[in-house]
Amino acid sequence: MGIAHASQRKTHMYEFLLSTSIVALAEMGDKTQLLALLLAARFRKPVPILVAILLATIINHGLSAALGQWITTVISPDILLWVVSIGFIAMAIWMLIPDELGDESSSINKWQKLGVFGATFILFFLAEIGDKTQIATVALAARFDSVLWVMMGTTVGMMIANAPAVFIGDKLANRLPISLIHKIGALIFLLIGVGTLLKHYYF
Repeated sequence: MGIAHASQRKTHMYEFLLSTSIVALAEMGDKTQLLALLLAARFRKPVPILVAILLATIINHGLSAALGQWITTVISPDILLWVVSIGFIAMAIWMLIPDELGDESSSINKWQKLGVFGATFILFFLAEIGDKTQIATVALAARFDSVLWVMMGTTVGMMIANAPAVFIGDKLANRLPISLIHKIGALIFLLIGVGTLLKHYYF
């Protein structure tokens, strides 16, 4: 029993750490991080901004992870294997495409009547829909058939990327080698996608 529990803990820790690292890398230079920078510059109140980002991420990624796990119940294992693997490979390509932020200033003006927390929560939640970090959360949850550990990992990854952005601002963005970070993230996504196929067919 003790060995089984130890093995399960290692599995959960692997799911958590991989989800954290992948999303932290994917979030660097992402449109939601750019939004966090813009919100920090506009409101200059980092604590309510970060709390709103945390809550928006927990809800968004919790739903995304639940969707990923649900997918495992409606798709046959063989088809799911290919869907998840191709999804990770597609994410690798997506990582190499620079993100751009649209006209978010008008959106901030629209929602700022709700206050710093309310505006940040709504804008961040909406910006995260269809974003690469949300898609990564769905894929990771489907890959590991896990909601809790993937959601916690991706949420921590988002905060690792966005907390410094909110507190330090443009100084951080200008110093980080975003292109290199994206290439590393793309390589990890590619390795997971290809590795999932190889593990199934050859190991």
